[in-house]
Amino acid sequence: MKQSFYVYNNGDLKRKDNTLQFTAYDGEKRDIPIERISDIYVMSEMSFNTTFLNYISQYGIPIHFFNYYNYYSGSFYPKDGNPAGQLLVKQVEHYVDYDKRLDIAIKFIQAAADNIYRNLRYYNGREKDVSEYMRDIDSLRGTLCKARTIEELMGIEGNIRKRYYAAWNVIVNQDIQFDKRVMHPPDNMINSLISFVNSLVYTRLLSEIYHTQLNPTISYLHEPGVRRYSLCLDISEVFKPLIGDRLIFSLLNRRQITEDSFTKELNYLHLKKEASKLIVSEFENRMKKTIMHKELGRQVSYQYLMRLEAYKLIKHLIGEKEYEGFRIWW
Repeated sequence: MKQSFYVYNNGDLKRKDNTLQFTAYDGEKRDIPIERISDIYVMSEMSFNTTFLNYISQYGIPIHFFNYYNYYSGSFYPKDGNPAGQLLVKQVEHYVDYDKRLDIAIKFIQAAADNIYRNLRYYNGREKDVSEYMRDIDSLRGTLCKARTIEELMGIEGNIRKRYYAAWNVIVNQDIQFDKRVMHPPDNMINSLISFVNSLVYTRLLSEIYHTQLNPTISYLHEPGVRRYSLCLDISEVFKPLIGDRLIFSLLNRRQITEDSFTKELNYLHLKKEASKLIVSEFENRMKKTIMHKELGRQVSYQYLMRLEAYKLIKHLIGEKEYEGFRIWW
């Protein structure tokens, strides 16, 4: 089974014949056959040469880069070894045709809203009362199908998330005083934590999309842009409630992450290295978690659910089966 690997210190990643030598986030040194590596996460400054990049490109291994503040900087995306011109034409066609684009965008947000509601339903009654937020979100998600523009759709989605994030103050067993989602840069520890975890979800989706024939730069909810894999932003909306938010709730409620996990002098923008490693470890455990898939009739991992979502979108684009976003059913 292929694995993701995280590198925190310069010199912790070396090539030796057909293996890569890692100092993993748990501190252990490992020699990993190149065939077992799915992607690499560089969590600090490192030096690479073209020989190394050419080598991992032969095996289709993306590299995701994060800066000192644990913000996602970008990815090295190997050349697509299995291009599909016909699918690319279909992807573009569904973007250019506004009705087709809007239909897909609505499906993404409907699934995301349902998964958000499911999260609240999970916590409601477990010594928490988030019923007022559930009512508001239930009302809002009922209007999504009536959106006539992407802007209107994103406006409704923004209102859903505003009520959802307000409920976090009830769900989380810490005094987080979380008022609103702020990015570029985050303004407190919760926003910093959300940004870091969401970037892990985003980059993992990018790695999974690489193994399909989808072009990650052509999207439907988010506007395609220069140097942006915006399709990952689209699909990540579906998975953030299940993978990202539930991970954050667990980390905070078990007090694995607190204000002490951040550098206070930097306004909680900087996540300390040990805290970052802990989050990465918990994230990887979550990605390996399996559930019984209703349609496939077998156990599949959370990570494989992401690739299945990409396959579902492909079937929609080629007219084989209409896309319906992933929804938490358990």
